Amino acid sequence: MTELPADPIGAAWLARAYDVVPLGTLAVVSQVGGRRSTEVNDGFRLETYPEAMRPPATPAAHLQFHLRHEVPHLEFLARLFERTGPGFVQAWVAAEPTGQYARRAAFLYEWLTDQALAVPERLGGNYVDALDDSKLVAASADQVIKSKRWRVNDNMPGTRCFCPMVVKTEALAQAAGLDVGALFGELTEEFGEDLLVRAAVWMTLRESKASFAIEGEADQVGRVQRFADVMARRTGQGGLPLDDAGLADLQREILGERTTIQHFGVRQSPVFVGEVVRYQEVVHYVAPPDDAAAAMLQGLRVFLERTRGQSSTMRSAVAAFGFVYIHPLADGNGRVHRFLINDVLRRDGVIPDPVILPVSAVIMDDAGERRGYDRVLDEVSKPLMQAVREHVEFTPTQTTYPDGVVSNLVFHGAKQAMPLWCYPDLTPHVIFLAAILRRTLTEQMRVESRYLRTHARARAALKEVVEMPDPQADRVLRSIEQNGGQLSNVLAKEMPVLRRAGVWEELVEAVARVFQEEGAADARVLDRYRPEKPAGK
Repeated sequence: MTELPADPIGAAWLARAYDVVPLGTLAVVSQVGGRRSTEVNDGFRLETYPEAMRPPATPAAHLQFHLRHEVPHLEFLARLFERTGPGFVQAWVAAEPTGQYARRAAFLYEWLTDQALAVPERLGGNYVDALDDSKLVAASADQVIKSKRWRVNDNMPGTRCFCPMVVKTEALAQAAGLDVGALFGELTEEFGEDLLVRAAVWMTLRESKASFAIEGEADQVGRVQRFADVMARRTGQGGLPLDDAGLADLQREILGERTTIQHFGVRQSPVFVGEVVRYQEVVHYVAPPDDAAAAMLQGLRVFLERTRGQSSTMRSAVAAFGFVYIHPLADGNGRVHRFLINDVLRRDGVIPDPVILPVSAVIMDDAGERRGYDRVLDEVSKPLMQAVREHVEFTPTQTTYPDGVVSNLVFHGAKQAMPLWCYPDLTPHVIFLAAILRRTLTEQMRVESRYLRTHARARAALKEVVEMPDPQADRVLRSIEQNGGQLSNVLAKEMPVLRRAGVWEELVEAVARVFQEEGAADARVLDRYRPEKPAGK
């Protein structure tokens, strides 16, 4: 929630005047002070203006200041218009029928409330964008619709039911500018397309394992393999899986047929994210009502349609995190959330088939990234729960819902939560995912590709010493590593040729040379591949 300054103007003045404060944070808060200054803290801006910039004490004047000088905040405006009704906006546009800010306000009022205003007869003026695309992500130029009603260019990126905000800060510009395709191209140039394609199978399985690990279920081998198979076959294929039929098909493949869920697709029951501590439910997030989920998914689909051609990093982050906040499934939301990252990147053509970026693996392999993942999810869930926790109730009676879910959750705070559900600020999520994608492409995939290249060269080096099938060569390599370069009795019984004088030592030295040439291991790792010398020699 936003802390208001002592002498506010713009959105902060409106928030105080009408006792309307968004659950999310206003990107910009303005005040009157001694001199002009800007204070930036973690993306939030406090703007101080001299007395001469103070707007008249009317809602129209301060809303104009907000639209002109601040970053329009859809959640705040939705709450403001619900509180004020149409009166002041109607009077404003009637008094200034050619004013660009009055017409923008009228358009936004109708768009956010789904209530019509009276259009003045003398309405005129040049067309003006609904959103300033220098401040917020808006629809791509070829997706803009001219709204003759208010002479406004409708460049809203989503729908009234779901339109996430992405604020164009300096950090956002750097994140959205991440060129995933170029970074992948550098990998291709270094390792070759054939090796990266071979690595894709391993990375898909690794991503599946890490995806389950994020949910605390890493030991579910059958489910991991099933999800890996879905990732390999479904990523970027067919229609975007954000309608009921597409989601039902994807969910069925992810969960399998042995599930308590009786209806695949958009859920028909309430859902929350939480855990049980000493038999007590702890709620971290309550999802929107099931009867709102389909319309919100449509808003997410519209966002992806209307932002085509823009940053794939931004689009994949909005798709994935927007989905997880809508939480439209009775089960499998987390897996689809992480599936969508690769799905959008593949559809945007920045990652080729069959490559899967192991983004979940990067999150799980680094405790700091895991904490960062939890923190970025809290950007929406924490302020929401702080405001509505008292409206969460678990009744003594369980209810069985049509999709097979049995729950005693009752949530009475949907009306209060809806503006945040509909218009979440996903700017931090884009920045977070960009950092993960960069690490994936510059660290994780490079390490995995280098390992596979080194392994292939080491296998070939073994065959120069002793002819053997690939599976046996792999067992030799594994034995060298696990046994510190010593020949195990088990391996010697399986391959008697290894007992011949000098053969084993020659194999170990061949492997060590490969790793040394590749530069893929430090001295301690190389030592594992050299036989220990007898004591005293």
